Amino acid sequence: MSNRITGGLDGSSAGSAAADWAAHEAELRGAALELVHAEDRAQYGPFAVPLPEPRQQWAEELLSHTRDRLLREHGTLDISTRGTEGLATSKVLASAASDADLLVLGSRGLGSVAGFIVGSTSTATIPETDTPVVLVRSVDGQDRPPVNSDDAGPVVLGVDLRSNCGRLLAFAYEEADRRACPLVVVHGWSLPPVFSYAPVLDPGVEKEMADGLETTLPELPSPWERKYPRLAVDARVVIGQPAIHILDAVSGAALVVVGRRIRRPALGARIGPITHAAMHHATSPVAVVAHN
Repeated sequence: MSNRITGGLDGSSAGSAAADWAAHEAELRGAALELVHAEDRAQYGPFAVPLPEPRQQWAEELLSHTRDRLLREHGTLDISTRGTEGLATSKVLASAASDADLLVLGSRGLGSVAGFIVGSTSTATIPETDTPVVLVRSVDGQDRPPVNSDDAGPVVLGVDLRSNCGRLLAFAYEEADRRACPLVVVHGWSLPPVFSYAPVLDPGVEKEMADGLETTLPELPSPWERKYPRLAVDARVVIGQPAIHILDAVSGAALVVVGRRIRRPALGARIGPITHAAMHHATSPVAVVAHN
């Protein structure tokens, strides 16, 4: 662990909100904060190796002004800045955060409508890195995180009991412990297609399977419960579309934690449907944690 958080800046209000969230998270962790502006060199043409001077000056001022503002609000924080460039912004950001504990990026909000318009850079960066990525959106274009992104609400974790949840559980427990807030663990499920007629033929089938999952879910986080005995944990097994139930649970959450299965092949889906739904529709900051 480098004990460092990397925050990506792009000059947008969402980027500014992400910088605020990253600074607050760095204080909670006692970590350093590095602000990074990544420039996509390809947009200036294949032969434009150096950045245009006005663009370079703008990027330097963005980093400098954001650092100065955060230092006024977080005077004891260790904040550094770095400008970097490459042929793809997502790869540059992923490289910059390769040894960081966390990468924080902004996502453009939908104004008064709850949800994300996740920028192409954020969407492209998540599959490029195994570092946990937090997406933060601004509210109505203001340079501040949403009002429910403080530490008043719970940390909500969406899990799939069929996956290796260890890294997600560790991350969610640590975040809830830092904030001294409750942790809500949600597993949503529905009967597989092969059982589609089973509840009609035998109404007890669905309940029997649900009871089995309700027994399994509380056992899953037991190692972390021993580590964090004072943490209030609410484990829920809900029947229906997992994404819908997770989104129902995240209202007012301090942080939403979802997983992304690591897939090394270049082809194929890289972000699962539940994570995709949380990224686009949760109003709270969303942490995407890569796992095997």
